[in-house]
Amino acid sequence: MGQIPGDTDFAAVAAVLADPGRARMLLALGDGRALAASTLAAEAGVAASTASAHLARLVDAGLCQVERHGRHRYYRMSGAEVGELVEALARLAPAAPVRSLREGSRAHAVRTARTCYDHLAGQLGTAIMTALLERRILAGGDGAFDASAAQRDRLSAAGWDHDYRLTGTGRRWMDDFGVTVPPGSRRPLVRYCVDWSEQRHHLAGALGAAVLARLIDLNWLRRSPTSRAVHVTREGQRGLADTFGVETA
Repeated sequence: MGQIPGDTDFAAVAAVLADPGRARMLLALGDGRALAASTLAAEAGVAASTASAHLARLVDAGLCQVERHGRHRYYRMSGAEVGELVEALARLAPAAPVRSLREGSRAHAVRTARTCYDHLAGQLGTAIMTALLERRILAGGDGAFDASAAQRDRLSAAGWDHDYRLTGTGRRWMDDFGVTVPPGSRRPLVRYCVDWSEQRHHLAGALGAAVLARLIDLNWLRRSPTSRAVHVTREGQRGLADTFGVETA
């Protein structure tokens, strides 16, 4: 008779994340991109040899995957569920201390607009979610997160306990706006995350990823090369205001 598995051992994952260096590496990978080991070492503020040990732990725990390109190794999050885990932990974690103007500017940018794995989060992400609901492009909730109600009334996991769905009007709107969900995707079309900095819902799932991709293709948003932050371009200021009624200037 084979071994019978017990309950989940989330302490094993917690032990991997308990090291500040590994936590910083995982945050740096929060935009879904693959980064070189040297870049992640700099992000964590550790030597290359220490970074290799940290990255091996993250890979062994299933939190990251490694890609080899020639002699170089690049690392990325294993999937959207890891990004959701990071976002959930961030809602409970205290704010990191800000010790310089540079760190303050970076923290502000991350809270204003950032990627949550492959979809948009922060103030901009929640504002767009609200706009989609107000325009009846999405239905099934109001974008608000009520922690007490969630604990009292809903037993299922965050991201599933609201029935957000794309309306008929919304499907036509997405087509007109040029949002394309890759065919054959096994991901749910509409999911949401509870945004850790705004304590509201932002759009996730295959549709959330497709909306972010479209905003980048339009050059309304530009990724930061050094963090999860995304920056609104001048075209984006006009486009977001005209399309979603979201002012970013």
